[in-house]
Amino acid sequence: MDYFHAFWVGGLICALVQILLDKTKLMPGRVMVLLVCTGALLSFAGLYGPLVDFAGAGASVPLLGFGNVLWEGMKKAIDDNGFIGLFMGGFTACAVGVSAALIFSYIASLVFKPKMKE
Repeated sequence: MDYFHAFWVGGLICALVQILLDKTKLMPGRVMVLLVCTGALLSFAGLYGPLVDFAGAGASVPLLGFGNVLWEGMKKAIDDNGFIGLFMGGFTACAVGVSAALIFSYIASLVFKPKMKE
């Protein structure tokens, strides 16, 4: 059932974002920022943690989950370091994921020889 819940929750998030992209004039970059900020706000309100517990990767992998990671990292760093944690918490919480994305993207570009679109 864990896989099923991850699939339908992640699919629902992606479908809602696709509808947002299709029905509004928002550019994809703005929608991405909106998703990260929404994930952080839902985490602040205590609503996103239970969704991640229920759906696992279906809720933690989309950009809403990235906002959740940033918020949780900031909250922990503020508890540990005070005000300075506000500036360092998000970076330490997401550093592994961002680094892995950059490294694997670079490796994929070496293997598949990307070309510019014309």
